[in-house]
Amino acid sequence: MPTRKEILEIGGREVAVSNPDKVYFPKAGHTKMDLVNYYLAVADGALRGVAGRPMALKRFVDGAEGEAFFQKRAPENRPDWIDTAELTFPSGRTADEVVLREAAGLAWVANLGCIDLNPHPVRAEDLDHPDELRVDLDPVPGIEWSQIREVAVVCREALEAVGLVGWPKTSGSRGIHINVRIEPRWTYPDVRRAALALARDVERRAPTLATSKWWKEERHGVFLDYNQNAKDRTVASVYSVRPLPDARVSMPLRWEEVPDVVAEDFTLATVPGLYASRGDAGAGIDDAVGSLEALLELSARDEAEGLGDAPWPPNYAKQAGEPPRVQPSRKRRPESEYEPGRGEAGGPPPEVAAERAAAVAAGDPNAGLPTEWEGSGSRPTPTGRRKSAIPVIEISRAAKKTEALEGLERWKERHPAAATALEPADVLVDGMRGRSSLWYRVRVNLIHVPEADRPSQEALDPDYDPWAGYEWPDRAGQLERAPRKKPC
Repeated sequence: MPTRKEILEIGGREVAVSNPDKVYFPKAGHTKMDLVNYYLAVADGALRGVAGRPMALKRFVDGAEGEAFFQKRAPENRPDWIDTAELTFPSGRTADEVVLREAAGLAWVANLGCIDLNPHPVRAEDLDHPDELRVDLDPVPGIEWSQIREVAVVCREALEAVGLVGWPKTSGSRGIHINVRIEPRWTYPDVRRAALALARDVERRAPTLATSKWWKEERHGVFLDYNQNAKDRTVASVYSVRPLPDARVSMPLRWEEVPDVVAEDFTLATVPGLYASRGDAGAGIDDAVGSLEALLELSARDEAEGLGDAPWPPNYAKQAGEPPRVQPSRKRRPESEYEPGRGEAGGPPPEVAAERAAAVAAGDPNAGLPTEWEGSGSRPTPTGRRKSAIPVIEISRAAKKTEALEGLERWKERHPAAATALEPADVLVDGMRGRSSLWYRVRVNLIHVPEADRPSQEALDPDYDPWAGYEWPDRAGQLERAPRKKPC
């Protein structure tokens, strides 16, 4: 039997919604058509966050409880009124990404299974100069919602001190985002540098509540993720529905609402009514464009006092001035003995970039080898207890988060004394970017476990390899993705 379709007319465009009755949120009972209708009900507000911006498609074709996959390249079979923009990524590869400009586009991507919307912080007309700085408040496990709200208020004070206006919203998950419109005058590395300076300033203002530390094993309280401003990073935009059981929404807020806001109040079911009755709390964001000059001056003062760059995400070439790219618990040598980075502007060293560009121009689509970095991609070896100031061991790697956490529960059963001593923040759960979807890694920090009770590193359970079926892992610098292995 053919799949039922429903044809919508939206602003003079026709959008087909296939299988509109498919349940996307089993617990709440919301269907694909409910998702489409939601985005149409808040279209003006949602477009304020995504219109004119290239966006990666994060598709949940089996609904919120299914596995998502990332699609950077715009589908070839798309309406002629869907625009695209060609982005260049840190790897050197390029992709034509979708650019939405009208309400019909929201319905079209929702039909593809895009539950949340993930735009880049640039406009299609100028892909090299972001017009938005993004503050991502990410709590470590065990941190109460009230502390996240407190840190958001401190962020507002820090932004006002440098002449910037922040526009807060719930993340729709565990944190709060603050978007800041800026003049499109600065490059991605400049904006990231400004975000790092802001994170350090907030940490100074609220040292017991907030942290700018990149490594999870060093964090406490609420982490200000400055790396969300690196090129090729995206976050869920305003009014995005998140793939949670209650279909929670990333909701724009007025600052006076932040101290008492309850994130669970905003869902696919409740937000259209709130939007209709109270309007869009983020409606003035495009009229509040600011300068990064004061934040960059603050960054320069930090650097003069010895606070240099901080770690970049692992899929970037190691940058000049970046500290050793190795987890503190694995650090064995003085910093001076680690190979320095030579990458520039988030990319590879200049001579490597020039060689790649020349080879690509000559017709070699796979020019350039992976850029190696210190301490990445290595697997733990079960050779006994580490002697480290931060005793971290890895427990599991799995395609699904539930499977990785099941491995943790088995570890706890084997080591009850250690498990009892763990605090919530000691369990480090990482969503790792695979080829087109996430995989999950679980580690535990044994810092609160008495040394006599600390288990040694064991074989991973489960031990998932996201690259098992491919010739090589995706790494920084590959211009062509690894092919599948040929059958023997």
